[in-house]
Amino acid sequence: MSAQQTIDVTDFIDKRELNAFNFHLVVVSFLVIMVDGFDITVAAFAVPAQIKAWGVENAGAFAPVLGASLFGMLFGSPLIGHAGDRYGRKTAILISYAIFGIFTLAAAWSTSIMQLAVLRFLAGVGIGGLLPNVVALNAEFAPRRLQASAVIVSFAGITLGGSLPGLVAAYLMPQYGWQILFYFGGMVPLLLLGVIATWLPESIRFLTLKDRQADVAAMVQWMDPGTRLPEGARFTVQVSEKLPFTDLFVGKLAVMTPLLWALFALNLMAYYFLLSWMPTLLSGAHIPLSQAAFATMMLQIGGFLGALAIALPLDRHGMLPVVALFVLAVPVVGAIGFVAAQGEAAYLMGIVALAGFCTLGAQFGINAISAILYPTALRSTGSGAAFGIGRVGAILGPVIGGPLIDMHLSVQTLYMIAAVPFVLGAITAFIMMPMFSERMLTHGPGR
Repeated sequence: MSAQQTIDVTDFIDKRELNAFNFHLVVVSFLVIMVDGFDITVAAFAVPAQIKAWGVENAGAFAPVLGASLFGMLFGSPLIGHAGDRYGRKTAILISYAIFGIFTLAAAWSTSIMQLAVLRFLAGVGIGGLLPNVVALNAEFAPRRLQASAVIVSFAGITLGGSLPGLVAAYLMPQYGWQILFYFGGMVPLLLLGVIATWLPESIRFLTLKDRQADVAAMVQWMDPGTRLPEGARFTVQVSEKLPFTDLFVGKLAVMTPLLWALFALNLMAYYFLLSWMPTLLSGAHIPLSQAAFATMMLQIGGFLGALAIALPLDRHGMLPVVALFVLAVPVVGAIGFVAAQGEAAYLMGIVALAGFCTLGAQFGINAISAILYPTALRSTGSGAAFGIGRVGAILGPVIGGPLIDMHLSVQTLYMIAAVPFVLGAITAFIMMPMFSERMLTHGPGR
């Protein structure tokens, strides 16, 4: 580092090479968000056992439970996201962990659908608050050229974590009941609070904006232990002026922004229908509960692989991989019910894993597109709006699924219906693809 008196931390991060600090941050963030993924999906695995334990005749009655945490995320994301801006990313992450840990644990003692729905909503507030702060923390510590990769790898932990309730449901729930899922989902984040407080760094941008110069210097030394700071050095940070919300609809963005919103809503609606109702639907199709739990776990594992696989093709081929995944998802998702009716466990696990690969691979692709599409001054506004619309779709997925299930449609018909949003998504992505390529050639990413 040059012996200058003023050091811009943004330039410092962009020019440095990745080292053990970045590996440490990604690993800790991966583990932090993996627990979050567990709590997002935990209720879906409990529902089949709760239907029997509570004597519920219509499985669709659990639709409010399965949508409640997703609805809570709508409130938690902006509220605790704002807390991260004001009090620090690390503080906001600890607050999120405490909230969803307490209310997930409390769900183990719920005795009614309404009670469970309220607790899931409150847990969702904490779950939603964690995601933007972990993403922001990793983006702020990564060089600009590697921000997308850092975010994708750390965020991929959510899919792996979402598969873990399947193991608990398959091996422990038969002996300890559905409550064991919520014991794990609540106690683990509460026990990890001390670990997070010790191992997770605070955002260097936040520390600089708050003029905590000594803490920034200590963070620089943690990031690069060999760095020698000049005497009396002061740290500054680049702050981009944000553009107004209406700029999301200027020029070609007037068409591209609504198309992007449609992709978020359609994909997340279908994905959360699959995720939330799969244990219940497969159990109703005479698949043993343990196999239904494993199948839902394979949906998440396939999604984890899809999330990792999409990054490089997206850089090289633009939106083409996203279009391909939407197209492939149509027959794959539509076939799940037919494969389940055959009762062949190996084929079922394979088709469900492929469905997860397509749906979550496409989702991680459009997540990255939302960051690439908009200029720097509009990026947080554009991505935030897309994620907000996506969460509305995510809520609708399990909620709409309830009435469909209560119509007593066959499992084959239900999965054929679940494929319809991917048909619409493929058409939407195909329309958007040439406009996205033209914009990248004209403006370049993030300019």
